[in-house]
Amino acid sequence: MPVIQVTLTRGRTPEQLRALGEALTAAAADTLGAKPETVRVVLNECEAEHFFVGGESLAELRASGRR
Repeated sequence: MPVIQVTLTRGRTPEQLRALGEALTAAAADTLGAKPETVRVVLNECEAEHFFVGGESLAELRASGRR
């Protein structure tokens, strides 16, 4: 049973999250030969203030125009 975990910052629509879950399920099924009903996808959303790149939060990078 493949388990795929993705962490992303908040801000996507429910439709986008559903599409991501469906696409990841299909990719795992196609690539690994797993039955789609055995694939688990966990989407963990976090605030931009809690997501760091190179020691700076994504919120800071966005505010400075560097992201």
